[in-house]
Amino acid sequence: MRAFIAIELSQEIKDSLSQLQERLKSSQADVKWVSPQNIHLTLKFLGEVDESKLEKIGEILETLKADKTPFYMRLSSVGAFPKTNYPRVIWAGIDKGDTETKEIAKFLEEKIAKLGIPAEDRPFSSHITIGRVKSGLNREGLVKKLNESVNHFAKANLEFQVEKITLFKSTLTPKGPVYEILKEVSLTTT
Repeated sequence: MRAFIAIELSQEIKDSLSQLQERLKSSQADVKWVSPQNIHLTLKFLGEVDESKLEKIGEILETLKADKTPFYMRLSSVGAFPKTNYPRVIWAGIDKGDTETKEIAKFLEEKIAKLGIPAEDRPFSSHITIGRVKSGLNREGLVKKLNESVNHFAKANLEFQVEKITLFKSTLTPKGPVYEILKEVSLTTT
């Protein structure tokens, strides 16, 4: 089963990211846009996981519940990997909440590696993927729109409180992935 651990976003954040996607779509670049209802912040991509490991992953999430408290996350920037002038993955970044998401991702990476699920090759970056570039078609226009959108969130002050961490099952379909919640863990309020 294909799975990942993520932070679900508020509807307000998803709506704002959808508006950003519409703005970038006007470039007519060849991009596979993430469906607005599926936009999230991935903490740990698990890939294909044997169902027998899901219970252990759930237990790891339960330990998070005792250690972490709710925190605020705020959208702050727009960019692309590997770089804005050569976009492959288009993302929205956060400033507030960056430290907390990195701590949780590191915790998950260390604990889940002990189950035999490989650790990531590159360091974790707190970002929300909103699109994946499929070809170089109209790349210049996309780069221009990205550069124009860098400060898209500067005045909006879009933030929400992260109160839970979610384990998702991802089923790939011709119309895009379908996500199903397998487990949700609420962070402890003090």
